Amino acid sequence: MKKLLHKELRLTAAPITYLFLAFALMTLIPGYPILMGGFFITLGIFYTFQTARESGDILFTALLPCKKSDVVRAKYAFCLLIELSGWLLCALLTALRLTLWQEVPVYTHNAMMNANFAYLGWLLFLFALFNAVFLGGFFRTAYGLGRPFIHYCIVGFLTVAAAEALHHFPGMAGMNSQTGSYGIQLIVLAAGALLFALLTAVSCRTACRHFERIDL
Repeated sequence: MKKLLHKELRLTAAPITYLFLAFALMTLIPGYPILMGGFFITLGIFYTFQTARESGDILFTALLPCKKSDVVRAKYAFCLLIELSGWLLCALLTALRLTLWQEVPVYTHNAMMNANFAYLGWLLFLFALFNAVFLGGFFRTAYGLGRPFIHYCIVGFLTVAAAEALHHFPGMAGMNSQTGSYGIQLIVLAAGALLFALLTAVSCRTACRHFERIDL
């Protein structure tokens, strides 16, 4: 498993996947749907899967002396590593907005989502959707990329729209605060973390079962 993950990081990963981690910097953009930074990070992962399919990576890896389930787990581990790296970058930038730049006018008068604890929770939920919808859909065939990615785009954009709209509803303004109302924000963060862990674990287990049945 460790050697397979090493292969994913050194051989399979497209360079653009690592470059797209820079989209975490969108956390600092005022007046913009900053959750799209998380979407672009997952788009970088998608490019790795696209490159891997064209090079026959899945077939090559399955021919190695390893379990087919380990092939799936290594792919999931790679995705988790990229996602959590992106999340940590976003968390560091969020910390800057909540401390050093808390009173900056462009952030205090921002009608769009602010970078706070709720934002980090939504980000984890977006990554959870990628793991459940795209990765889970891909390993049904271990070849088809288009349909599962389109499905992920649909639910992903709906999630971004819902997250941007929610704090405009009566009584929900605290979700967008940078100076208080941390209680509801921490609830969103905890829910996002729980769903990220749960959906990823269920998706990985299901993907292993589907991949075992595929005749490569």
